[in-house]
Amino acid sequence: MRDDGGVSDAPLTLYLVKRLELVIRARMDEALRSFGLTATQFTALTVLRRRAGLSSAQLARRSFVTPQTMNEMVRWLEQRGHIERHRDPANRRVLLISLTDSGRYLLQRCDPVVAEIEAELLGAIPESEQAVFRQGLEAAHDALSGRG
Repeated sequence: MRDDGGVSDAPLTLYLVKRLELVIRARMDEALRSFGLTATQFTALTVLRRRAGLSSAQLARRSFVTPQTMNEMVRWLEQRGHIERHRDPANRRVLLISLTDSGRYLLQRCDPVVAEIEAELLGAIPESEQAVFRQGLEAAHDALSGRG
């Protein structure tokens, strides 16, 4: 549908994606609060679960935060025993970050509540279209990140 100026009345897809991102983050923050985590901290821990031994800068990029934010988060997570840092044997100036047993256990406890949110999101999409939805999200990311 168009208004008088030839512009569509429908919201931009970019707006819809951002709106979805914000509601997901709010729901995750609420669900993870009882575990003492935010959605951003959970994301960083899940990145480390998939790939241990990252520098703070690498973890920041993969967790979608600035290096300054990640430095604070790393200190906070380390103080609580969820991660540990050790020197990179190839470059003694770099500290590599890994999950501790406490961090892995915390993620195991958080996983079901995050899975519920994802199931609720995907439940709004017919099962036959869920794979296409996920592929579309990946393709859109690749297109805008220069990997498409």
